[in-house]
Amino acid sequence: MKYLLVLAVVLIAVWIWRQRRDEERRAAPPPRRPPAVATPMVACRHCGLHLPLDQAVAGRRGHYCCAEHLRLGDQQH
Repeated sequence: MKYLLVLAVVLIAVWIWRQRRDEERRAAPPPRRPPAVATPMVACRHCGLHLPLDQAVAGRRGHYCCAEHLRLGDQQH
């Protein structure tokens, strides 16, 4: 009799486990994020710091990380 009870408990546990697993499979997949757009990177001609192109300060001889380095870079040459 006790073996039937253990068998019943095991069968119920397996049934509950399979039900939960099936529910997880049927659940809606998580929303997909759009792919990240790669931003071109440039190096500051004065200090070598790499930064995104849209944040760089453009000078006659290249890109700089700030206005001070633009001023110093233009004075050197």
